[in-house]
Amino acid sequence: DTKESINQHVRDFKISFPVVYDVEQITLRLFGARRTSEVFVLDQRRNIQYQGRINDQISNTARKEKPTVDDLANAIDQVLNLKKVTVAFTEPPGCLITHLSKSINSKITYESHIAKILFKNCADCHHPGTAAPFSLLSYEDAKNNGAMIKEVTSLHTMPPWHADTRFGHFANERKLSSEEIAQIASWVDSGMPAGDLAKAPKPPAFSEGWRLGKPDIVFQIPEEVTIQPKGTVGYKYFSVKTNFKEDMWLKAAEPRPGNRSVVHHIIVFYREPGKGKRPVWIAATAPGAEPVIHPDGMGRRIPAGADIIWQIHYTPTGKEEKDRSEVAFVFCKEKPKQNIETHGIANNLFLIPPLAFNHEVVSSITAKKDAVILTFFPHMHLRGKDFEYQVQYPDGKVETILSVPQYDFNWQSTYRLKEPLKIPKGSKIKCVAHFDNSKLNPANPAPWKPVFYGEQTWEEMMIGYIDFYYVDDVAPPKTAARAN
Repeated sequence: DTKESINQHVRDFKISFPVVYDVEQITLRLFGARRTSEVFVLDQRRNIQYQGRINDQISNTARKEKPTVDDLANAIDQVLNLKKVTVAFTEPPGCLITHLSKSINSKITYESHIAKILFKNCADCHHPGTAAPFSLLSYEDAKNNGAMIKEVTSLHTMPPWHADTRFGHFANERKLSSEEIAQIASWVDSGMPAGDLAKAPKPPAFSEGWRLGKPDIVFQIPEEVTIQPKGTVGYKYFSVKTNFKEDMWLKAAEPRPGNRSVVHHIIVFYREPGKGKRPVWIAATAPGAEPVIHPDGMGRRIPAGADIIWQIHYTPTGKEEKDRSEVAFVFCKEKPKQNIETHGIANNLFLIPPLAFNHEVVSSITAKKDAVILTFFPHMHLRGKDFEYQVQYPDGKVETILSVPQYDFNWQSTYRLKEPLKIPKGSKIKCVAHFDNSKLNPANPAPWKPVFYGEQTWEEMMIGYIDFYYVDDVAPPKTAARAN
């Protein structure tokens, strides 16, 4: 951090207490602080009586609407009343602080090993103007965040990829090899030597424009939205008319947040004209997501007169934010050979009992024709635990085609098959999900309550989306796919 960025942070969040620029890390070493959110309570003799988190509202994997334990406030009250602090230490969330040290001789340097790993696997999210907490486009970026990089790569939480490698091969897989993880750990432990920075790979360039290329049309949500500083914001829905005079065939789509710091995810649908028509999935985005670009010869039909619908999930940042998100379309130059459809394999009729640790919910569909599956998108909310897609072929053979053993609501991931999967008519696609409504789930807003289907995050969903096309079907779909 620079003095300028710290001053801007103070202004943005209206911080009224003194802020120290500890450039030599003197105060950091004196207190032994480990993470950015860590707090300390001192008594009159300047002895540390409490060290840890502020409260239990935010963890590294979850955010509660309100805290249930105010650790810092409790410790302050006890110190002021000359009482012993009952809980003197808690584990704080947040990024690890990199303690500066002299580098030692090492064959692994930023120039020779680390830069190419970060540029290939991390920079797509970790560059200025994105939702990532810091950039990784320079040696200084990597050095200043070395301890955190080592932790999250060693724990396999970064890069974010949740598919079990035993099932399926995916074109958009984000994963470090064991050798790359070991190289990062060794580099950090040896003091993060730079090597010859003049010979280091050049960082990738990121344009401010659309990643799908020049769009044919761009739709914005109807008006700018103000997001409250704190608490939980329910899903917001917006609709605009396309005014398409004829059916349009979509080649590519890219939802884009107007304010990446506050947008958790966006899902874009179309709704065909007519009473009772349900929304049909077009595209989604979340941190790390790619634009939807359909293969050559394929496209998605958007009916004449359709409306575009956004579902946007906002997460407060601590200060008031503004957003006006949008979506860009590129159309096929001619009618495609294959019409891509999306189907949500959903179960809306479930009840998750209070305190249930591993509640199972199942949904399925049967292929009415020979079909080819292109992508998967499992969707649950805060109690989602794991999700699996299976296919049962007409001959009785059962195959797992995607397994997400540790579902994470914070990452709305699409899994795009490296080789499309052809399934014959009569094949049954089955989705099996488990939910954790127990107290052991740190993201659970209310473990003592039963949970039903609903669109808000404190309710639950169980939908296994698939993108597919029928082998011998070029005509528009007869029924709309089930969406939210």
